[in-house]
Amino acid sequence: MALRYIPLALKHSATPQIEHFAILAGLDAAVRGTMISAMPLYLYDRLGSAQAVSLAYLATGIVALVTGLMLPWVTRYVPRRWVYTAGCLFYLAGMALAIQGSSLGVHLGLICNGMATATIFVCFNAYVLDYVTRENLGRSQSVQMLYAALPWSAGPMAGVALLHLWTPAPFLVAGAFALALLAVFWVLRLGNGKQISRARGPAVNPLGYLGRFFRQPRLIAGWFFAVMRSCGWWVYIVYLPIFCVEAGLGDKVAGIALSLSNTFLFVAPQINRFARGLSVRRSVRLAFAACAALMGGAALLSMLPWATVLLCFGSSFFLVMLDVVGGLPFLMSVKPSERTEMSAVYSSFRDVSGILTPGAAWIVLFLLPLPGIFAASAAGLLASWMIAGKLHPRLGVLRPSHGGEAA
Repeated sequence: MALRYIPLALKHSATPQIEHFAILAGLDAAVRGTMISAMPLYLYDRLGSAQAVSLAYLATGIVALVTGLMLPWVTRYVPRRWVYTAGCLFYLAGMALAIQGSSLGVHLGLICNGMATATIFVCFNAYVLDYVTRENLGRSQSVQMLYAALPWSAGPMAGVALLHLWTPAPFLVAGAFALALLAVFWVLRLGNGKQISRARGPAVNPLGYLGRFFRQPRLIAGWFFAVMRSCGWWVYIVYLPIFCVEAGLGDKVAGIALSLSNTFLFVAPQINRFARGLSVRRSVRLAFAACAALMGGAALLSMLPWATVLLCFGSSFFLVMLDVVGGLPFLMSVKPSERTEMSAVYSSFRDVSGILTPGAAWIVLFLLPLPGIFAASAAGLLASWMIAGKLHPRLGVLRPSHGGEAA
């Protein structure tokens, strides 16, 4: 009888639907969106410098990378549903440690949150590749972003406001969303995904699948695009707030900018239709070129703080465009027998960017003031634009005769 009170969208069906994955994506966005602007400011307040914040994120990125790469080995012995559950529990541990307030507690809390994000992302992408057909991957991506639009839009501004109201507040709210994510996951009963039978043989080394990844140029290119896109977001999310504080604009400006940027997610389906009409190659190149130009302009005009904020804000639209279509070159190339392994490789983009961005920023800050980080980001985005020129011109273009997509 209790099932009659469960919302229709959450009722279990034999085959999970695109909307089910979008609900999970939206709740995960609520956890991360609440923390995304509050955490850098909280760290900056506790640690006192942009370089110290960079080192904290660098350590977190290394731990999260190792976590993500080891998950395919872990899921050979631990059912995927329990691994996903562990990811939600990492979120809760991270919030509790952050509330504790000491420098060590905040460091450990950040690391737990990084492990949570890596774990949930790997499992989530494996579920998507199990249940969403190749021709629907683009629609799945855009629907996920539509469901995540509200938490990503309201979360950053709300997180900063809650931090000012009462320091533990954003961590408690994010923890409540993590509990909701865990509850909805179990209501949907995704289980352990589809099982792909393999030839009998010795167990694969935990990192052995990296060799198969490096033999597939399209996977490498798709992963690199994801890394550079994520680096752009890292600069926008972590270093723009610090820039605003140091430039005298206050600590709320960047949170408001990020919240406004995330309203672009509401038009993710329209961006997807526009981008796929251009072809994946053209839309990816357009987005990378525009991001590089705007980030470069932000660095050059850093003596005008508001101009820098506006230019970074403009770049965020094209980062959202990359969120919509930038992952398709990778996802469209994954073999069914390698879903979990390649999901782990793909998820590493977040952790590699979490190592690369603060590591590069730490070095840049020895030589240049903080706006130099915007210039370094522009250089990486420009390199991605050049590599995207090697993509197949018809990647993702619908084939009228088959109703499918071109390779």
